[in-house]
Amino acid sequence: MNQKLELLSPSGDIDRLKLAVKFGADAIYVGGEMFGMRTNPSNFNADQLKEAVNIVHSAGKRLYLTCNTLPRNNELDALPDYLKYVAEIGVDALIIADMGVLSLAKKYAPDTEIHMSTQVGIVNYAAANALYEMGAKRIVTARELSLDEIKTIRDKTNPDLEIEVFVHGAMCMSFSGRCILSDYMVGRDANRGDCAQPCRWKYHLVEETRPGQYFPINQDENGTYIFNSRDLCMIDHIPELDRAGIDSFKIEGRAKSEYYTAIVTYAYRHAIDEYLASGRKADFVPSQWILDEMEKMSHREYTTGFNFGPIKNGQVLNTGGYIRNWDVCALYKSQQNGRLTVTQRNRFYQGDILEVVEPFKLPYQITVEELYNEKDEEFVDVANKATDVYSFKCEKEISPDAIFRVERK
Repeated sequence: MNQKLELLSPSGDIDRLKLAVKFGADAIYVGGEMFGMRTNPSNFNADQLKEAVNIVHSAGKRLYLTCNTLPRNNELDALPDYLKYVAEIGVDALIIADMGVLSLAKKYAPDTEIHMSTQVGIVNYAAANALYEMGAKRIVTARELSLDEIKTIRDKTNPDLEIEVFVHGAMCMSFSGRCILSDYMVGRDANRGDCAQPCRWKYHLVEETRPGQYFPINQDENGTYIFNSRDLCMIDHIPELDRAGIDSFKIEGRAKSEYYTAIVTYAYRHAIDEYLASGRKADFVPSQWILDEMEKMSHREYTTGFNFGPIKNGQVLNTGGYIRNWDVCALYKSQQNGRLTVTQRNRFYQGDILEVVEPFKLPYQITVEELYNEKDEEFVDVANKATDVYSFKCEKEISPDAIFRVERK
């Protein structure tokens, strides 16, 4: 077993990166404006990447940059300067999926670690050893592997080769994310970061020329979501992940919200710390409040994926949407003279019981009293104006890093 288990969290912008750092990530992975698998407009530009490196390193953490698209010939000319820049600013590792990019990274960013992406589809120790010999410091195994198969890779590879696996988040229905549905249907190439996620759409099965021949799927008059995977969640299987020899526990979700980034990092941080404090007991289960956190963030129905063998009931057939039982309703702004001032994110009411989530503390509750709109300078019954500043009575001292949430009614 490894002395340290790395918690690797996603970030789509500077604000989410700061939350990932504050809520306990050991490392954060981000995407730049080029060569990453998420073409989100909030990806990091050159200056933001430099700022991100400084923020992360000042906190004693590590920053990894996705460079995991499959670039075409006409995209390669921009790569050398890009690689030289990210090496110059101190990015700790490049996450790579293409052998040509690997070769160029070794040439133009020779001191930057190379992590081979799950998009490579690493399913055996021979591939892992070959990539190590080519210069990879870490592999992200294919999501289709079981923990037993990962353990075999660990046992048959150089101990200096690190193994990273996804432990939480959305799963792609295609093998290791290599999907062409989006490109075929709407002209958006998933393998170059522009997936439209057609696997989440509603489908009706029609076979016009073979009446009576049916495809065995669950379907009713509302259609069916035949490609729609459940979300991965391994928070109650940390001992098994550790015994498989995994170095880094990766959370999916660079395109997800500030709240998701904070809460999923917060939950896994507490779970890992509890496990290590237990002496790495084989029968360890996180505290119930940690498991409850999994239901307090936006998610689909959960699955353990392929970790324990072929998936059973791995699809969500009746909806392509999320389960949302709680909303982040406010972020901390200031506190003085017995009043707490917050920036509104979702609606909450006078008299509501809010849960407060602070880094490295258990959640606790406060009640909204004397709700006041600072902009309109009036007492109100509801905070319903997005990003407006509100205050309410609160004698308890609140951390500036606090997030406030309310249960949906």
